[in-house]
Amino acid sequence: MTVKTKVTDKILLTTDDKKKAAAEAAIDKYVQSGMKIGLGHGSTAHHFVRSLGKKFKGDKSLVCVPTSKATAEIAKEVGLNVSNLNENPYLDFTFDGTDEIDPDFRLIKGGGGALLYEKIVATSSKFVLIIADESKLVPKLGKFPLPVEVIPFGVRATAWKLERVFQANNMQPKMAVRGKDGKPFVTDAGNFIIDCECGEINDPGRLELMINNLVGVVHCGLFINVSGIALIGTTNGVEELRRG
Repeated sequence: MTVKTKVTDKILLTTDDKKKAAAEAAIDKYVQSGMKIGLGHGSTAHHFVRSLGKKFKGDKSLVCVPTSKATAEIAKEVGLNVSNLNENPYLDFTFDGTDEIDPDFRLIKGGGGALLYEKIVATSSKFVLIIADESKLVPKLGKFPLPVEVIPFGVRATAWKLERVFQANNMQPKMAVRGKDGKPFVTDAGNFIIDCECGEINDPGRLELMINNLVGVVHCGLFINVSGIALIGTTNGVEELRRG
């Protein structure tokens, strides 16, 4: 069961407007001086970081732990107090976007290529708040390709094992190593990503467990039981969803 609450009544016109409004609503409702927070990666999370800088620039009591080099650069540019998990291993909140979210708050993340660091930071937080526009709401996960972060060594062998896992789940995905500028995309952790166009995922929890147990896989982009709060920008304003 999902509990829905109206947060704002602002009329939004574009997807970017919806992302910005959700980010601003998250800051207004949940961020306070003295907190330790994780900063996600991707277009929506970066809207959050820029808006956060407008309100908390120079506030040394607000400790921010980014999930990517790109997010860290933006956070520093807007005057936020940037730290890391080694210095602050326990966080109050993480604020991040998502590629998909279903009614049970299961997520697909990693379209921006930072899924491993995003999951490490998220699971080091008391609460994870997802910020998104309404296009990210789906009845079932799988329309967005599932990213799987893998060790570069033996990537073809890992892909073969990954294919066998999908077959065991009655799935026949199209799989490809993500590229950039004619070469494999490399994550901040130095790994590759295999993007899997797998269609509807009937049992995300089982699939996540099986993929993550593969030798050569670092982690996949399924985030199960990680978040229970989401602020969603819609054409009618920002709505808050909670896992009931």
